[in-house]
Amino acid sequence: MKGLIFTEFLDFVAAVHGDDMVDDIIDDCRLPNGGAYTSVGTYDHAEMQALIAALAQRTRAPAPEILGRYGRHLFHRFVELFPGFFENRVCLFDFVESVEGYIHVEVHKLYPDAQFPSFKTHIRDSSRLEIDYRSCRPLAPLAEGLILGASDHFREPVSVDQRRHEDANGSFVRFVIRHL
Repeated sequence: MKGLIFTEFLDFVAAVHGDDMVDDIIDDCRLPNGGAYTSVGTYDHAEMQALIAALAQRTRAPAPEILGRYGRHLFHRFVELFPGFFENRVCLFDFVESVEGYIHVEVHKLYPDAQFPSFKTHIRDSSRLEIDYRSCRPLAPLAEGLILGASDHFREPVSVDQRRHEDANGSFVRFVIRHL
């Protein structure tokens, strides 16, 4: 997992809970690198899971809720850090559908060793988008938070439901995004 996800997470925790909380969750996790992340480094996603679990323990908030709030925050940071990815995107559904074929391709040029989840449109009409999310990491709540952050950005209120599915290729999550 790219270090940018870690550095932004620690910045998110500091903004919401303070610098002491960042130190506390790093201490709780006993991370191999002591919590020293660089945005261009690559780290084991288990370290992110440990940090989320430590924050959940200390704040008594469910880990999926933390991941969702972080995903929403992260989307807004991506807009600031990578504005070119958001140009010429006129609506939420177009943007979400561009993640797999455009954004991940461009980010891969910057970070050749990055591993991305996959997104495949299942159904799209004027009011609903169903998209299948496959990942080797259990981060569907983070993806949902990113979708909600995109909803904020495009000023298109939506509801998002997650449904776990199985097929011959394994398990995946289908996000059902509906305009409100």
